[in-house]
Amino acid sequence: MEYKTLPNSELELMMILWQADAPMTRTEIEEKLPQKRKLSKTTVLSFLSRLEEKGFVRVEKEGRNNCYFPIVEEKDYLEQESSSILKRLYGSSVKKFVAALYDGNRLSKDQIKELKDYLDSL
Repeated sequence: MEYKTLPNSELELMMILWQADAPMTRTEIEEKLPQKRKLSKTTVLSFLSRLEEKGFVRVEKEGRNNCYFPIVEEKDYLEQESSSILKRLYGSSVKKFVAALYDGNRLSKDQIKELKDYLDSL
């Protein structure tokens, strides 16, 4: 299935939902937002409503609260987005992507080792 690319604000909420072990209320989601990124109640509700419209979350009433369930799996969304970024920005070349990170001094020695170990395991 093909998913729409989410804007950062909606993706931030999805990341919170994906990390949770259970459905979350709006209040619980707000509490997980970084301190520097506090959003108003209406803004969070607006983002959650958009995510529901796009088919990323399901909403169920539990008592007086709405609970939000992620429908789209994190793995599926990240695979699609990674593939899209690789294709659009690097012409599907993994080498160009890694080179851009390395040449920009964005990779630490630990990250390089992690990548090497992963490639060796393949």
